Amino acid sequence: MNLAVDFVGMEGKYKQKGGNWMFRKSWFVVLLVLAVALAGVGVAGAQTLTVAQGADPVTLDPHGQNDQPSARVRVQIFETLVNHGPSLEIIPGLAKSWEQIDDVTWEFKLEENVKFHNGDGFTAADVKYSFERIKELPSPAAFLIDSVQEVVVVDPYTVQIVLHEPFAPILAHLAHPSNAIVNRRSVEEAGDGFGSLVAVGTGPFVFEDWVAGSHVTLSRNENYWGEPAKVETLVIRGIPENTVRAIELETGGVDIAYNIDPTDELRLTGTPGLILDKSQTLSTSYIGFNVQKEPFDDVRVRQAINYALDVEAVVDYIYTGQAAPAGGPLAPLVWGALDVEGYEFNPEKAKALLAEAGYPDGFKTTIWTNDNPLRMQIAEMFQADLAEIGVDVEVLIVPWATYLADTAAGKHDMFILGWVTVTADPDYGLYALFHSSQFGDPGNRSFYANERVDELLDLGRVEADPDKRAAIYAEAQEYIVAEAPWAFLIATMEVNGMRDNVEGFMAHPAGHHKLSTVSKK
Repeated sequence: MNLAVDFVGMEGKYKQKGGNWMFRKSWFVVLLVLAVALAGVGVAGAQTLTVAQGADPVTLDPHGQNDQPSARVRVQIFETLVNHGPSLEIIPGLAKSWEQIDDVTWEFKLEENVKFHNGDGFTAADVKYSFERIKELPSPAAFLIDSVQEVVVVDPYTVQIVLHEPFAPILAHLAHPSNAIVNRRSVEEAGDGFGSLVAVGTGPFVFEDWVAGSHVTLSRNENYWGEPAKVETLVIRGIPENTVRAIELETGGVDIAYNIDPTDELRLTGTPGLILDKSQTLSTSYIGFNVQKEPFDDVRVRQAINYALDVEAVVDYIYTGQAAPAGGPLAPLVWGALDVEGYEFNPEKAKALLAEAGYPDGFKTTIWTNDNPLRMQIAEMFQADLAEIGVDVEVLIVPWATYLADTAAGKHDMFILGWVTVTADPDYGLYALFHSSQFGDPGNRSFYANERVDELLDLGRVEADPDKRAAIYAEAQEYIVAEAPWAFLIATMEVNGMRDNVEGFMAHPAGHHKLSTVSKK
């Protein structure tokens, strides 16, 4: 069935633009497919696994940029003290065990037979160096260990992490890929080349080369301390255009393609030789309001827009079921996420709230998005929704770097973004986004401030009792939903495609898929 036609006809609200709205693809895609194929990396049978993602890494330095394309490569090379298990529980990594000595001191016993890819042995000194480096750079992810006062080497295979004050999510933060352990000698010898020309970790794959705009090549670590990787060579390609990535999977140019978009999922479903793996994620998408600008400084206006948006239509027609409406700020998989229904689609209630706020005839405003196709489609849908209540919205497509800088500076009215609660702990998904100390670049681009929410988010960080923490975060989420600094949109699912000769792939809810368990028949 032609979903685009059905969509266009739905209540006559959504206009078809430039032909088939949902499936419109520029003719350059065909040329781009050919270009990618000509420039692509050859697949060397069962011993080479080729994976496609939506962008090149920015850096392979784990203490560099905190972006997903980079992290997806780095988790193959570098390791952390602890990891998230299949159910997002904390499990051993480079630390084989740990205990809390007192309110602020955690002691970790390290694996003793681990070597870096350059042959150096891994010890407690590497842990100390890595965390001190994160703070000194400073790393964009330094906030993850703001709670750490010092790292104490007890003996070569015992290290203590001493906190400034009790910090309940410390283990979850240590599992974040940006807190990976690096080798001092390789960092110092490589200088500015670390992360581009050199990337030395302890992981199951060894860095070989990076051809910018094309691919990163890794090889199996034959001296790995754990279970060795199943394939000899791992090639990770950056293919930005969604449909090109899907076609490369379909034609055998890649073995795995991340983030198959909804329209391509429809086309590929049932294709012989392909498997589509759909899984829940730790990600939510939202419309943020600049609550310090009129009219969004009025909670009734923000609530009105929440009631005016047909989120179910987004789920059905843009995501084709790859998402679910989000009643609150946290994805359901995040521990402590509040199960709330949120705002139903009710245009009449929206109009009444606008009138109560002094805008009976609506107002003019803008919504920003980057050139992400799904976000652009969402913006166009909501432009139509808001027109129904008298709100005249101009959609502005802003280059990514400018988008981040200008939303951090508060130049926007409304904007569309997403957030992945990588640690699976509510602190990561709430503190940066809603605490008043985090205005702008740290995450609170809505410039939302509430003294009680600040107090609750501070308490949640230091409270050790899980039940009490859950109650604290429940109250904080209730305030946030009621005061609506966001229009709460969707909790997304991730669809990854693979050839049917691929075995052992396990999706990580944060998107940082580890590939050492993957083999090819």
